[in-house]
Amino acid sequence: MPVDFLSTTDIIGGNSGSPILNGRGEQVGIVFDGNYEGLGNDFFYNDAKGRTISVDIRYVLFIADKFGGAGYLLKELDIKNAPASMRRAA
Repeated sequence: MPVDFLSTTDIIGGNSGSPILNGRGEQVGIVFDGNYEGLGNDFFYNDAKGRTISVDIRYVLFIADKFGGAGYLLKELDIKNAPASMRRAA
């Protein structure tokens, strides 16, 4: 299972917890850090160096379900394409 990933999104301090969306507007991750070389992004964006580090949303949902005991919340959310164990019973 993917845990985290890098992207070339432009973030500045205070963006931790922001959603990362794919081209269809679906949330695929949550920002938690940036790389050291991208610190200059507060003043200018350099796509060759700036990187955003995000936790994969599938991992977040897995942890919430298995370790956080929040499976009931995931079922209530009725997440599209979720594994059968997370879907709401019809």
